[in-house]
Amino acid sequence: MSTDDTEFTGSPLHVPMLHITTHNASGQAIIHSTQKPIAKLYPKHRFTATTLYSTSTMPANLNADADLDAHTTLLKNVNTPIVQPNGTILRFADFAPNSHGFMHRTQSLDYGVVLEGTVVLELDDGSTTTMTKGDTAVQRATKHAWHNPSGTEWARVLFVLQDCAPLVVEGKVVGDDLGSARGALSARGKD
Repeated sequence: MSTDDTEFTGSPLHVPMLHITTHNASGQAIIHSTQKPIAKLYPKHRFTATTLYSTSTMPANLNADADLDAHTTLLKNVNTPIVQPNGTILRFADFAPNSHGFMHRTQSLDYGVVLEGTVVLELDDGSTTTMTKGDTAVQRATKHAWHNPSGTEWARVLFVLQDCAPLVVEGKVVGDDLGSARGALSARGKD
């Protein structure tokens, strides 16, 4: 696949349905909604991101559908943030063959589980870790990039991103840094 932005049409991987539950008036569990999430394309960086769900408070407030309303509002944002301040985001990212991600850091604690293919987690010290289906990374607000080393196969990683307290290393606060994705992506919805 070419790295030309005009040829990037997004991931061919199946987008699964999302089923959200709630309660009826008598307190029984019911399905609130079933929907097919929409992937957002990032041609320059050759990946797609699909936000499945988000919360805007910790702990999450499920009363009177507050979480559902906040999630709907977040999805209307043209530049959906990588991290939801004071909340969580569940999303998967699909990485094109031979894609080399951008080095970045967000003020968040992230869990990344490889669902399809192979990805390489690169840290800013130059170290790399190859991850395959089922492997999990606990990403603790460190500067990193994701790469897909396959020449033919797409890769998918499921991420759970949680806001965290500002990280202090050697007396210095290390905050969000989107690197080459600044402007194309928003770390916290305000940049």
